[in-house]
Amino acid sequence: MPNILLNNFDTTHLRHSKLNLLPLTTLKITALKTKNISIIYKEADDPEELENGDKELLDEAIAAAVNAYAPYSGFKVGAALRLESGKVIKGTNVENAAFPSGICAERNVISTSVSNHPHDKPLVIAIAALNDKGLTEEPVTPCGNCRQVIAEEELRSNTKIKIILGGRNKTLIIESISSLLPLQFSKNSIPSNLP
Repeated sequence: MPNILLNNFDTTHLRHSKLNLLPLTTLKITALKTKNISIIYKEADDPEELENGDKELLDEAIAAAVNAYAPYSGFKVGAALRLESGKVIKGTNVENAAFPSGICAERNVISTSVSNHPHDKPLVIAIAALNDKGLTEEPVTPCGNCRQVIAEEELRSNTKIKIILGGRNKTLIIESISSLLPLQFSKNSIPSNLP
């Protein structure tokens, strides 16, 4: 019968086994470092407290949400993106019966921006969601896919994108996607020797 090496394994059920067990090795235990990740954001109880132009951008996101195509979830999301030129682009979520063929508002507006204004840097994105009662009480944050797309757009345009998340009870202002997506996967994560 072969020898089996067991580490950190309960061997009580093997007492009557015919297996030849090698002695347990000594494990080297190292001290792990604990680190914290902070999420930094500002909070406004009233949208009127927002900086110049940001309330108008949030209003554009709410208006965009009205046009969303969400017959399955009833959850309509709108996004408005202000570019360096001052141009504002809007996008909505578009659902599809062949899930997950739909698209989120954030990815929609960033794709539109890259397609139509590739050299006009995005500066601020406002996001708002509507349900059957109107604007959601709490701000809705981007999903994981959208966070990754915003991170890639920050990298592509070499600029931080301020994120405004609007809800009835409060508005959150986040200076960069790094607060919503720490430890990002990026082009630096991909081996450089790939063709």
